[in-house]
Amino acid sequence: MRSFSLGKWLLPVYAVLALVFLLVPIAYTFVFSFNASVKSNIVWVGFTFDNWINVCSDMSVCNAFGTSILVGVVATIIATALGTLMALALTRYRFRARSSVSLLLFLPMATPEIVLGAGLAAQFLSAGIPKGLGTIIAAHALFCLSFVVVTVKARISSLDPALEEAGRDLYGSSAQVFWRITFPLLLPGIIAAALLSFALSFDDFIITRFNNGAVTTFPIYIYTAAARGVPAEANVIASAVFLLAIVLVIVGQVTQSARRKRLARLG
Repeated sequence: MRSFSLGKWLLPVYAVLALVFLLVPIAYTFVFSFNASVKSNIVWVGFTFDNWINVCSDMSVCNAFGTSILVGVVATIIATALGTLMALALTRYRFRARSSVSLLLFLPMATPEIVLGAGLAAQFLSAGIPKGLGTIIAAHALFCLSFVVVTVKARISSLDPALEEAGRDLYGSSAQVFWRITFPLLLPGIIAAALLSFALSFDDFIITRFNNGAVTTFPIYIYTAAARGVPAEANVIASAVFLLAIVLVIVGQVTQSARRKRLARLG
């Protein structure tokens, strides 16, 4: 007779329950994107494709989504550019207060968002800067900067310095070595940092809420609309973003797999 082992089944059961817990809200969002609701999207009324076909029938949803895309793109560009330069400086050069700067970069990651958001709001108020789109972008760029630096630093640490030394031995200038050797090798890390930065910016609510003024982003719109049921059009956009992310992950995995196979054949 086989003996029952609690430890053998506990981890798989826990993993399945955790997966269900994470997927139920996503499934709910996807299903209710097809709900034929009129005023409230809490109770199931009937199935319809109209919400997907006429997703911008409620322009406030699309305006909020467009604002979040704009903020995410601009904040990501700023954070990625500055973060990459800072990562290079902290990794490749030695200067005074280098350790202190590295420590300070981790503080925004460890600080609760409500503290960071309130602190930035107080700074904007003290400087007399009116809250709006600009303050949201500045707050998001500052928040994402630390994540970019950490991600790019990890990529720089994995590079072989001999590759750059070989470029210099072949009489390449500093600019040529950077753009033809260093930057292509850093590009995967930079892209990963940019994607992480955009995801953090697009999803952020707390920091945005402290610094948005009259501007409404997609997370803020969802929060204010949740009391009467998130509009089906908002569920459509959320579902489309989720499906797009899945497609990008699959394409990335397939591309990497094909590249590994091609390199294996060449080797």
